[in-house]
Amino acid sequence: MNFPNSSSPMSAKRTVRQPETSPEPGGVPAIAKEGADVEARMYRSIFDSVMSQRLTPGTKLPETTLCELFGVGRSVVRKVLQRLAHDHIVQLRPNRGAIVAVPTAIETREVFEARRALEAAIVTLVTERATASDLEALRLQLRQEHEAMHRFDQPAWARLASTFHIRLAELARNPILQRYLVETVSRCSLIVALHEPPGNAACEHDEHERIVECIARGDAAGAVKLLDEHLRDLEQHLALESNAESRSLARLLGLA
Repeated sequence: MNFPNSSSPMSAKRTVRQPETSPEPGGVPAIAKEGADVEARMYRSIFDSVMSQRLTPGTKLPETTLCELFGVGRSVVRKVLQRLAHDHIVQLRPNRGAIVAVPTAIETREVFEARRALEAAIVTLVTERATASDLEALRLQLRQEHEAMHRFDQPAWARLASTFHIRLAELARNPILQRYLVETVSRCSLIVALHEPPGNAACEHDEHERIVECIARGDAAGAVKLLDEHLRDLEQHLALESNAESRSLARLLGLA
């Protein structure tokens, strides 16, 4: 039997296939980039909603609803939920679907203990490494906190309060400590959302101001002491129950 020569036009026509989508200038197919973008958007939407306490522990995250809200298939939703579960934001329950994670009392103690140790190391590094422009950026954030507090905008206030701690981790210029703190702060946000009494501030604005002033003076020990007291006070004021109202998932994600 004679096989077609691989160099013949007919052979080339049979074997060469055009890509289904044209690559973007960076070499990534447009459809792949679009998929990555929607995954990132869904992850960030859920993560930010937890951080701002719109999504409270125990809130159901139905796959069908998430598919409709983000215009994606179940495979994308499941991939994002797996990432969130890996980061302790979501619990995946066999045959019952995903919910926002519900921290236990033991986990609460362990998370706050770890956070105090992490932030002590972070604020010491920030005191050593922060520049004048870094301090100005922190003070700008404090002004935004103050404005949100006086607007009685609890979600914005909660988000800015958590972001203050993450910003400190960025200024420590240690990516490993920063990554650990982002995970720990997100888990603390879940705990606060579950147990914080109504009307209480998760973080007191004045305490943040005093921490920044210690950093500006080069007083690392003072900043560590204030931060430790700040976190212990937050933990001690947690209540045992949550009376969160029931709202649609779209509203909780800030999409409604």
